[in-house]
Amino acid sequence: MTKLRQKVLQSQNFSYKSFNKIDGTHPFQEAAPGSYVLYQVRKRHGGRVAFFNFNLAKEMGLIDQNHPEELNDDLEAHIIDTFSIQIVNEYDLINNVIVPKKELKPNLYMATRYLQLQHPNKMGKTSGDGRSVWNGNTRHKGVTWDVSSCGTGATCLSPATHLNKKFYQTGDPKISYGCGFSEIDEGISTLFFSEVFNHNNIGTERVLAIIEYQKGLAINVRAHKNLMRPSHFFAPLKQSDQTKLKQVLDYYIDRQVINGVWPAFNGTSLKDIKKRYNFFLDKMTEVFAGISALFEDEYIFCWLDWDGDNILMDGGIIDYGSVRQFGLFHHEYRYDDVQRFSTNILEQKNKAKYILTAFIQAVDFALTGRKKSLEHFKNHPQLQKFEEHFRLCKDYNLVKKIGFNKTNQDYLVKEKRHLIHQFRQDFVYFERAKSKKGLHNVPDGINWSAIYCMRDILRELPQYLLVGKLELSVDDFIDNIKSSYATKKDLMSSPYRDKKVQSFQKNYWQLVKAVADKTNQPLKKILLEITMRSSVINKYDRVTGNSIIHIAQKVMKAKPKLSPLEVFSLVQSFVDRQNLDPEKKSKNNSRQFVRKFLMGGIFKLVREMREGL
Repeated sequence: MTKLRQKVLQSQNFSYKSFNKIDGTHPFQEAAPGSYVLYQVRKRHGGRVAFFNFNLAKEMGLIDQNHPEELNDDLEAHIIDTFSIQIVNEYDLINNVIVPKKELKPNLYMATRYLQLQHPNKMGKTSGDGRSVWNGNTRHKGVTWDVSSCGTGATCLSPATHLNKKFYQTGDPKISYGCGFSEIDEGISTLFFSEVFNHNNIGTERVLAIIEYQKGLAINVRAHKNLMRPSHFFAPLKQSDQTKLKQVLDYYIDRQVINGVWPAFNGTSLKDIKKRYNFFLDKMTEVFAGISALFEDEYIFCWLDWDGDNILMDGGIIDYGSVRQFGLFHHEYRYDDVQRFSTNILEQKNKAKYILTAFIQAVDFALTGRKKSLEHFKNHPQLQKFEEHFRLCKDYNLVKKIGFNKTNQDYLVKEKRHLIHQFRQDFVYFERAKSKKGLHNVPDGINWSAIYCMRDILRELPQYLLVGKLELSVDDFIDNIKSSYATKKDLMSSPYRDKKVQSFQKNYWQLVKAVADKTNQPLKKILLEITMRSSVINKYDRVTGNSIIHIAQKVMKAKPKLSPLEVFSLVQSFVDRQNLDPEKKSKNNSRQFVRKFLMGGIFKLVREMREGL
């Protein structure tokens, strides 16, 4: 940025006083004593702002709505002063590390306690934020936002501390995760992935800022309207601590009410409390049935598990280190976490249902003071509601993917659900077909490759029908649907497969004709709308987890020459190109700050890896 431009920005006298609210204090500290570990923090020097999310900052009220998407000296100083911190941890105290008073922040920052399956203690007594602290929160236009930072130092809640029974110095080179630092490529990967998901209405925490230090280290600042996880509830539940469990429950419910997400609950009688907690269960049923259906249908691997650690309470995605979005339905993929393999994408539904069962157990324990076994709740009505809502979401997801608008989705789900189920049988047959090569190793786990790309046929089929073809031949259909993973053996004809090709198209037509009959519109008009919507929903160049990894590497290589403004512009342009929502108009981003050669290389990566993990 030129000195003249900096002076122009500074002369506008933008106020950054909202950053001062993010000072380590947080209402959770008063609401649930003992559910966290408090740390003094010191200023960390040598950092510079590598990225700042102007759009998110405006949404949070940290900067003015008319603030240009550029850093000035004053803004950068506020970002550094607020987020460039390091905890004074147990190692520092034991070894009498002296920190000048002027370097210490006035308030204590919390590392929250929650359940984690990778800890030796399965009760949540030793686990939680291992290299993060909560910076605090800020409120704007009736919404409170939580802010946390990853890479602020080694806390006593990291797995390394309890596996090796020792406190670690922040930055200890002998260990990785347990050293308390994070790296900038983690932040870049999370940034690209989370902004794409957020743009496409998939819940996620978001990156507010990345502060870069030497040797590739960084503090990655994250924000969300509520950063509570199921694992925050399951720690006191496992420990049979009714008081602490109720504190966490009440805090979360109150927060949802304060943010206007849930209605207010009046009264403090037992009847009122039951109503309040049962409403909580209804919402958890909808959330976890909904996200497990969404993850299946969008091919998102999030590693849901019994501890509820890898997901937010509203289903938002966090911790992108193991998150993937597949190009095909690679439902045998498992992430290798050294000590164990993860769940696969089809197992996520039952893990979500298990999480809901634990919430049922938690509410019952909070109300009665007696903790019953999970088995006791195996026939609970909420679990039946889960199944019903899961199936409902799956049906909506499928007709949306085909390309029907919301009105026609509602009609098909409410009036013609049997047609959806008939079509699903054919769809799933092709979607779940696997290569004869079998199970094999991949860089971060194992997989058994899928062989058909369902997005391709949903995008191409209506176009063929629109120009007058009543049906594709078997060869043409398979040619449109086959992926690069399919071998000659995989594509060999069989009477059953050929019958499924015909059935797929017949049942597809049934759905189209049902909508045409209902709306009294010509088939061509319905097909034209489906074609236009499906071309966006089932975009050819669609990002995958592996492409994000390579994009981050490419950006890292170019980053020494990139300003924070260029990184922001790059992300915005990329996100615009990854729009999968036909209701949103692309901004046709032609930002002058985006380096065209870099964008071209990134889009080439997306295209090359569109079918992968």
